[in-house]
Amino acid sequence: MARLFKRKGCSNWFMSFTELGMQRCETTRTRNRRLAQKILDSRLGAIAEGRQPLLVKTNALRLKAWAEQFLQTVPGKMTHRRYSCSVANLLRHFGEQTRLTEIGTSQIEAFKRARLKEEVGPATINRDLAVLRRMLKLAARERLIARSPFADDGVESLEERKGRQSPRIISFEEEQKILGASPPLLRALVILLIETGLRTGEALRLKWGDVDLASETIQVHESKTVAGRRLVCMSRLCKAELLNWKKLVGPNVSPFVFPNMDNPAAHLQSVRKPWATALKKAKLEFFRLYDLRANFASRLSASGAPDNLVAGVIGHSCTSIVQTYAKVVDEYRKDAITKLEAYRQKQQGRVTASAETPSGPPN
Repeated sequence: MARLFKRKGCSNWFMSFTELGMQRCETTRTRNRRLAQKILDSRLGAIAEGRQPLLVKTNALRLKAWAEQFLQTVPGKMTHRRYSCSVANLLRHFGEQTRLTEIGTSQIEAFKRARLKEEVGPATINRDLAVLRRMLKLAARERLIARSPFADDGVESLEERKGRQSPRIISFEEEQKILGASPPLLRALVILLIETGLRTGEALRLKWGDVDLASETIQVHESKTVAGRRLVCMSRLCKAELLNWKKLVGPNVSPFVFPNMDNPAAHLQSVRKPWATALKKAKLEFFRLYDLRANFASRLSASGAPDNLVAGVIGHSCTSIVQTYAKVVDEYRKDAITKLEAYRQKQQGRVTASAETPSGPPN
């Protein structure tokens, strides 16, 4: 018969169970009865399935200790940085010394509610949950916990699309107004974003060594995803603008295409203020610079490019994201109606000509 008990003078729980017809007694190495019971249940499950006994690593069962081990397995500087932000949110909510076995569906639901009260967007919360899911999945694989609460869809992600801000799609006329109100640096950046679909961070981190004006290509080495590391083709407009910008601020000034002029050895971190100023001068309501990426995807999609090509060019591994980025551009919407009218007139002309043609004598 399996049971938990304590020995005199010892604070840890012990477990007694039968294995291969023999009575065994082992320490659980924990003072927490709930955790000791889970360790016993895991041991009994391993015996029933013929697996090796559970290796109890008390220090690895703490959330902070396991998070540090987990982050060491994350490849890529950008991904590591993003996961570190989520880990910080998880530690702040659950507590650094919380054991992994104490994190269940009810605790995760409480985390979601607490983050929503902080007025954090569903997308950010889902990213935190994705990191926690990977951490607990790895812990279950290492047999530090019996089962992840995320298994079998035990925890649902938040709905993102309803709360997601729709991108602002500008007309070509509005684009010209923005460019006319932009200083040279911002003008070069705007044209680069709207002609290539680069993420703002990807563009700001570009070095002149990544830009090949001869072959009209840009190599993106740093991105938030593996699919984001890609070769991007430049349009003639983009190439001409970068050539002009290179004459002003080239490799002799800084290795970065968009340097911080106070420290040319570093790239710009943000252009929010000049962007807001340019929109104000152009008499347009403020919208995110990031929306220019959606403008590129929309125009590329409207020009007839298939979804898989659009996804590849903007640096996504699946085509489902295209529905989020690609919107109907007004100019192409009008062009489609014009084509429809021309088609209608053509068909009506055929009907009229057919009606006016006299029929021949009957056979």
